[in-house]
Amino acid sequence: MPDDVEKFLSESQQLESRRQELIKDLLKQKEAAIKAFDDKLARLGHHDGSSARRSHHKKGAAAEPKSAAKPAAP
Repeated sequence: MPDDVEKFLSESQQLESRRQELIKDLLKQKEAAIKAFDDKLARLGHHDGSSARRSHHKKGAAAEPKSAAKPAAP
């Protein structure tokens, strides 16, 4: 019986180790794919996220929220 438990724990540790290795490999692949995509965008003339996004909000003084605070009564 103790051999079965030790065998199970050993297999469990091996599976977890393999799982962690696969996760690391997947993250490296994802990073490489993102870098390749960013490089392609750069060659097409796109900048790395520094461009302003479109918005339906108005810019300038009209965009500032109105103050809801009322002056304190003496």
